[in-house]
Amino acid sequence: MVRRCTAALAALAASLALLACDAGAPTPYHAAVLDGTDAAASPGPVASATDAPRPAADPEAIGPTTSLPPNEHGRVPILEYHIVGDTAGRWARLRDDFRRDLRMLYERGYRPVTVAELVDGDLDLPAGTSPVVFTFDDSSPSQFRYIERDGVLEIDPTSAVGIWLEFTRSHRGWRNKATFCMLPGATHGHAFFGDKGIQGQQSAWRFRKLQFLAAQGFELCNHTLWHANLAKYDDARVQEQIARGVMAIDSAVPGYRVRTFALPLGVWPKNRALAKSGSWTDPRTKRVVRYDFDAILEVAGVPNPAPGTPGFDPLSLDRLQMPGTDLVKTLDALERAGRRYVSDGDRRKVTVPGR
Repeated sequence: MVRRCTAALAALAASLALLACDAGAPTPYHAAVLDGTDAAASPGPVASATDAPRPAADPEAIGPTTSLPPNEHGRVPILEYHIVGDTAGRWARLRDDFRRDLRMLYERGYRPVTVAELVDGDLDLPAGTSPVVFTFDDSSPSQFRYIERDGVLEIDPTSAVGIWLEFTRSHRGWRNKATFCMLPGATHGHAFFGDKGIQGQQSAWRFRKLQFLAAQGFELCNHTLWHANLAKYDDARVQEQIARGVMAIDSAVPGYRVRTFALPLGVWPKNRALAKSGSWTDPRTKRVVRYDFDAILEVAGVPNPAPGTPGFDPLSLDRLQMPGTDLVKTLDALERAGRRYVSDGDRRKVTVPGR
């Protein structure tokens, strides 16, 4: 149904292969349970980019947009962050660089969606804007920190969540939509954004942080119990690692449906099917914990095809490592190849160039 643009796809592949070488107080805390079961939006009929003019955007309401024509069969970048702090490294992004990432994407017309929204095709975005997915792995204290002043907890404005919330307050059209892939175990050093003795984050604050994220609209994602290399273990241990990660999230936000799983190190278990679904029985309580994910995140790759198009695989979603990816060059390559996803602003139809 959609005209294949072989030259454009080849140009995108070549460009990305080249790159591979180379306002106020924090929102008050309140608990909420989100089950993540919103029905996927129907893609509707395909419309022509020329026959269906894009509605005029109100810059005061939604912020900057792109002048590119609508293309809802374009590609969607998923970004992968770990530490956001005051030093740069293989897995560490400087705070100011993270702020620049947000500003650059916003000014180019990108708006955040969660992994679950992407998989559902629930990309209800204003005309002239594009989806981008932010993922945060390993739940380090740098991502979400509290500061206690006179018995009152405040979100540290220098943590990734603090920076994000301030950006949302000051930039219209930006939403609290990102996916946090968390470790409840402390072996990796990060037990749900830190324990007592780890950057001063108290154990009692951990569940509160997860509840806050869920209440604000962020997505909670499983990353195993303690970042296990799943290829090293038998089927029983693989299922225990994954199921106990889900069980820990449920302990913090009862009834929360965990829909997304991030592969630690990008490594699949020998039995790949167990990355999607399985079960484990708690030997103490005999409780059976089951999991069945709608999305699986790889550790690296290129921007993903749009949901509902050939090549889109929710059980193998590529990500762009930050740092490690020259994001500006990657986005430029998408635009040159005509493969940037651009919303037409009407969720009832799907607009594709040349149709």
